[in-house]
Amino acid sequence: MDALAGLLDGPRARGAFLLRMIMEPPWSVRIEDRAPVCLMCVTGGEAWIVSDTGDAVLLRPGDIAIARGPEPYTVAHAPDAPPRARIGPDGGCTTLSGEPLAETMRLGVRTWGNAADGGTTVLVGTYLMDGEVGRRLLDALPGLAHLPADVWNCPLMPFLDEEISRDEPGQSVVLDRLLDLLLIAAVRAWFSRPGAEAPAWYRAMADPVVGRALRLLQNDPAHPWTVASLAAKSGASRAALARRFTELVGEPPMAYLTGWRLALAADLLRETDATVESVARQVGYSGAFALSAAFKRVRGISPQEHRGRG
Repeated sequence: MDALAGLLDGPRARGAFLLRMIMEPPWSVRIEDRAPVCLMCVTGGEAWIVSDTGDAVLLRPGDIAIARGPEPYTVAHAPDAPPRARIGPDGGCTTLSGEPLAETMRLGVRTWGNAADGGTTVLVGTYLMDGEVGRRLLDALPGLAHLPADVWNCPLMPFLDEEISRDEPGQSVVLDRLLDLLLIAAVRAWFSRPGAEAPAWYRAMADPVVGRALRLLQNDPAHPWTVASLAAKSGASRAALARRFTELVGEPPMAYLTGWRLALAADLLRETDATVESVARQVGYSGAFALSAAFKRVRGISPQEHRGRG
């Protein structure tokens, strides 16, 4: 599993939902679900996304936005429209006074809004929980990333719009995969913009030597890697790989591997009931004692303490 796939691996396993929102002005929805990441695509009309910092983005057909939580924001027909509904941490939609709206605003399969023939249609895909592996990439995104239709052209959006209201066998799997692909495409498009501030390791993926070394470490962290064995697999000398890896990634290969292993271990400890011994061996440590020592040294707490804070 590489780091871009890691952006999705945990969230998909622990819940994501997708819906079509059809609205007619005036409308305004306050989002306070604390979800780590939400994608919004406009397929008809316009919608404003307004953060609590005052930043406002206008979405037009073909645009996509990635909103990073847990900070709240508002989606509305106008940037100054007062909220009329609220989506809380449990994903439920209510009035501002707490009256449920889920049933009264239900318009069909995965479709929600205030008017079946409303002029604005927004596809909303939300990942409910995140993990440390995915956060290594998400933390490099701004609170609100906006990709206008004229700077990216993704054929997935019309397909998703067509599939979202179907209710056929296996439909949830189809929609999960479409949402995953759309998120990956959007993240790649964001970091490929001129002047984009992508993480150093992400940029280093394009290097023929360091990129191969990174993929080897990410895809097989349990392997007993050394700089020498990594260099041999990457087609470079030990000294050349160590120098170029540190130059491009910002840390030596073995330091990067330690961080990657501990991020994987942190997610496994939170997401599964696996023992510390089992987690240790999955991520490349000889046993629970070795993982605990590394965890304590780097993170300041034990694996058990980390699990207890989940």
